[in-house]
Amino acid sequence: MSDFIEQAQARIRAAQASGTPLRIRGGGSKDFFGGELIGEVLDTRAHSGVIAYDPSELVLTVRAGTPLAEVEATLAASGQCLPFEPPHFGAGATVGGCVASGLSGPRRPYAGAVRDYLLGVSLIDGRGEALRFGGQVMKNVAGFDTFRLQAGAMGTLGLITEVSFKVLPRPEADETRVFESTALDAIATMNRLAGQPLPLAGAIHLDGRLSLRLAGNPAAVIAAVAKLGGEPLADAAAFWASIREQTHPYFAGDAPLWRLAVKPTAPPLAGDALIDWGGGLRWLRSAQTVAELRAIASLHGGHATAFRNGTRAQAFQPPAAAVMALHRRLKATFDPAGILNRGRLYPEL
Repeated sequence: MSDFIEQAQARIRAAQASGTPLRIRGGGSKDFFGGELIGEVLDTRAHSGVIAYDPSELVLTVRAGTPLAEVEATLAASGQCLPFEPPHFGAGATVGGCVASGLSGPRRPYAGAVRDYLLGVSLIDGRGEALRFGGQVMKNVAGFDTFRLQAGAMGTLGLITEVSFKVLPRPEADETRVFESTALDAIATMNRLAGQPLPLAGAIHLDGRLSLRLAGNPAAVIAAVAKLGGEPLADAAAFWASIREQTHPYFAGDAPLWRLAVKPTAPPLAGDALIDWGGGLRWLRSAQTVAELRAIASLHGGHATAFRNGTRAQAFQPPAAAVMALHRRLKATFDPAGILNRGRLYPEL
């Protein structure tokens, strides 16, 4: 057992005994996201490094404090990647923050989310106990998928110490085609194409243009381009990176940024300017109230998150009562004293 694990266990046990909240933090690149930042910082960056990587088995096991950029460079050297394209939002992004935030990039509807690529997770719970869920093989059935609960839990269920990922080969070909389109027509097109055997890896509408990203086998990409037409997008890699990392001019400024996950078929919404995930994700700059935006999202089968510059105490839309009851039971099981990332997911957790 590493010194970091022993020290973290001792600190968590002391915090539990005194009722002192702890704030789990890696590089701090996602400090803006979620509820209030409460408690003394428990820094994970000392717990860094790749533990095991077998490119032939498509499995990577890494410590949670490892920089995400280091992991991606290691995979790229073997022609592989994390298919869900996790956003960094800063040079200090770590693997633990990637999993805890549960955020995925533009490829998410076509390749899957963070939780879909988790094989196993090690963590220290709110009692200071070291736990392991899942494994290091794709067909592992141990743990009843408990490890996937850590994706998007914002550190409220434990301090993640190690993560095992399934990884995939990087696409051999990657091309983006652009079409002039209204938002309404773009939504219809994205939904129509989603049901066709096309190598889609991104579909976004912004500034009156529909951008379709095609990635995979070269022959499949060539055939898709011939079928769809459109104009090539110059420096497409930079464009998709700017969407993933929110460095595109659309995301600039201090106005509240809302993230609405809705049915892909939902019509253009009030204040809607950027449509991602093939219609399923809407980024809004809106002066509407929290209640109004959440009512709109619910009407279209989804939920609304105050992503940046909003009211932190109401960052995540509360789930239905039955689901919240499950959240409380999980929190009580993993962190009975409620000391880990208190209020980061919901104020009552």
